[in-house]
Amino acid sequence: MRSRVGSTPALFRRLVADLMPRQAFIGKIPEPLLYDPEYDMWIKQSGDEVFIGATSYGIFLAGEIVAFTSKPNGAECTFGRGIATVECAKTVLAVHAPLSIIILEGNERLEASPTILNHDPYDEAWMVRGRPIAWELEHTRLVDANVYRSHIQRMEPSAKFL
Repeated sequence: MRSRVGSTPALFRRLVADLMPRQAFIGKIPEPLLYDPEYDMWIKQSGDEVFIGATSYGIFLAGEIVAFTSKPNGAECTFGRGIATVECAKTVLAVHAPLSIIILEGNERLEASPTILNHDPYDEAWMVRGRPIAWELEHTRLVDANVYRSHIQRMEPSAKFL
């Protein structure tokens, strides 16, 4: 199975979760967005562009974010490839593209103040703005908020949603 927000395989995360008890996920999953349950990313379509960011659940899995760096403007990123990196307390993780895009802009505000992601990864905490390359083919794998909440509930039965 591919990794989620970072590069820790899902099987390894499950093994670690079984060995190390931790706090349950408590967070919000806003309604009007689309979600990629494989990489725990959110997508907001705006005309022929998309805004992409990490979900509150993805941030929960990664741990506290201390640095963010986007790929440069104009970079073409195919589905599943890196669009950015985040640095957590103990590791640097690749942020995987939930769909193929040409990056129009990385969020410079996040690069200057990445801790915004830890408090509210939605709205102004988008990571990249881009133009989808294969929207018609790839958007069908994205899910709505209800389906994504169900996905989280399967992964973490004690999860609570705000």
